[in-house]
Amino acid sequence: MRAVQKLTCKKRDAWWTVLLVDPVATRMLCWLARFRCVTPNRVTWAALFVGLGSAWLFLRGDQTSLIIGAALYHVSFILDCIDGKLARLKGNGSVFGGWLDYVFDRIRVLFCALALMGGQYLRTHEAYYLLAALVVVFLDMLRYVDALQIYKMRMSMRTKIEKVTAERKAAEAQARAAQEPEAEPKVVFMEDLLRENPGVEAEVLKQHSGTGEVVDLHAQFRGRFPWYTRVRQALLRSRVRPHLISGIEFQMFIFIVGPLIGQILWTTAVSAALLGLFELVIMYKFWLSTRDFTRVMEELAPTPSTAGTVADHLFAGRHRGRVPAAPPEVAMEERFPTPEPYEDPGFQPYPQPQYQSHNPYAAAGRVAPYSPHTVTRPIPVQRTDDTWTEAEGRSR
Repeated sequence: MRAVQKLTCKKRDAWWTVLLVDPVATRMLCWLARFRCVTPNRVTWAALFVGLGSAWLFLRGDQTSLIIGAALYHVSFILDCIDGKLARLKGNGSVFGGWLDYVFDRIRVLFCALALMGGQYLRTHEAYYLLAALVVVFLDMLRYVDALQIYKMRMSMRTKIEKVTAERKAAEAQARAAQEPEAEPKVVFMEDLLRENPGVEAEVLKQHSGTGEVVDLHAQFRGRFPWYTRVRQALLRSRVRPHLISGIEFQMFIFIVGPLIGQILWTTAVSAALLGLFELVIMYKFWLSTRDFTRVMEELAPTPSTAGTVADHLFAGRHRGRVPAAPPEVAMEERFPTPEPYEDPGFQPYPQPQYQSHNPYAAAGRVAPYSPHTVTRPIPVQRTDDTWTEAEGRSR
């Protein structure tokens, strides 16, 4: 049992999972692993269907249905933990299985939130339950989207630090003109050392690392809150992570604790406030980590580096305060050069036009008399100065 638990359980996990789920999930895993037909993806599908069953009971809204629905939701969460443990135990996990597990979790939370709050609204006709449903769905999505984005940004910062360190080592080696090739520089991050050695302090790990340069992206946070290290070590001795109110505890309080004690609105409000508080702490810690990243980048690369920079031509434009210079004029012969014979053997240069006046009379050796055209001949006009007679004047 201990061997299976050490192989399948995470080094750090939510306290609800460590205390209430892992003892049951490990025993169920030892029994389910005997059957070859039981795969991680099938367990994921089973967790989804059990969760939808709990949503149907939540929609009914009576006290008995709420208690049974809370129990089914806990079973669904146990199955959701078993699929990952089974994949780690048998080694048959897949990328699609990880995606399926994540998507089914969001679907289960969505349906259960709408069913729980919708069932209570149908029984009490209080609009607060509809607002609570929106809050639950929004905070659940915010928690997991924020976690993925912060993880992405941390990986980006680590990649840039590794690239700048490699560039600096290469420049130093080129300046010394070393005859023998040096070993490839290795960057060690303090968070990796703390994850592998949860019971050791950061300063001790930094002194005894001896495997390259140690980069600490959480130095400012530990400097401002020195008690955090002691609390973290005390929790990690029991495999509990310092993030006490995460998405898991948020769901369990709403879908299990609230229906069992009959205080759904109050449980939702308290768990939402605690989740928001811990999320703000995580954002503040990430902000301090970005400041540590800027400091480390300045120490590693005193000269401008190409890691994480923007090309010069992207800064051009009137909104940047300057207009890019116009391209130089190119001659017509350079833009449209004449093909060489080896490029187009059948090409013949176009003949240059010869502009010569043509006179047929001069070509015949005689000069023709000038005869104006009938259109250009003057028209004779006859003028009369006779006076009008009295009769013609009256007629006119």
